[in-house]
Amino acid sequence: MTFGELLDRPGVIETLDLRRKIGFCAFHGGNLERYTDQIASEAAARADASFYGVLQPTGMRQHIPSTKVDPAESEKLSAFIDHCDVVIAIHGYGLRGRWTDLLFGGTNRELASHVAWHVRRSLPQYQVIDDLDRIPKGLKGQHAKNPCNLSRHGGLQIELPPRVRGLTPMARHWPGHDPRTRRFPHIGHLVDGLVVAAQTWPA
Repeated sequence: MTFGELLDRPGVIETLDLRRKIGFCAFHGGNLERYTDQIASEAAARADASFYGVLQPTGMRQHIPSTKVDPAESEKLSAFIDHCDVVIAIHGYGLRGRWTDLLFGGTNRELASHVAWHVRRSLPQYQVIDDLDRIPKGLKGQHAKNPCNLSRHGGLQIELPPRVRGLTPMARHWPGHDPRTRRFPHIGHLVDGLVVAAQTWPA
């Protein structure tokens, strides 16, 4: 399946909000990499940043590799890339033994360092890794066709493990957390760090 074919599937929602020249995106959102679109869209709205998202409905889990997410197949993605100077892409991943590792890849290493510093302050119980040598192959976000790297000054790819998104048994049994009525508190702390990072990133 191509990216354009995915966008044409019933129930798939594509969203674009153009604001400032720094943008957040989550094109594996909805039921695929859960909560990534909520994290990206909330951070963007609070920081007056731009946002692009693709949400897959319940029952669909179609993964299009980042290098195949082609702006030529989406007017909204093309407009987002053309508008933004830098892009922060929010993804989800799962690897055994990396339940608390947040991975900061992408080609703009200054942006990665800047955002990582703020997220460390808001989530001290997690490992925020912006050293590319410590990020597993395939999660570094270095490919030139990766949408986060297509903006004028490149971008940042953040890979979030299940725990910080509230998708592990530990998270579901966190004291005071009821997954039926409210989201996992660490999501809010993560968004707080992303908002401050976006607000303080130099134009």
